Amino acid sequence: MFIVELTYKVHLSHVDLYLEAHVYYLNEQYELGNFIASGRKEPRNGGVILSKISNKEELLAIIKKDPFNKHNLADYKLIEFIPSKVGKGFENLIA
Repeated sequence: MFIVELTYKVHLSHVDLYLEAHVYYLNEQYELGNFIASGRKEPRNGGVILSKISNKEELLAIIKKDPFNKHNLADYKLIEFIPSKVGKGFENLIA
C-alpha cells in the first residue's frame, strides 16, 4: 500500500484548468481498484491518494497518466505503508 502526496508547483488557477481531467483520472483508477481514498490537503497546496497497489513501479506507471503529472503541475512523494492495525470496517486494508 502507498500514500501518494501531491504538492502543487504552480498557482491554483493553473491547477484548476486540469481539475476536471484529474477527477476523471481518479474516477478511472477507483473503478480499476487502484485507489481507495483521495482528497485535497488543507491548505490547498496539493492532495493525497491512498493506493492499495503494492508494486511501486506499477504505481509510478499509473501516476504518469495523471493530468497533473503530464502537465508538470505537481511533485509526487510515495510513502510505502503497511497497515498493522485498523479501525472497524477497514479490516480489508491489512494484507
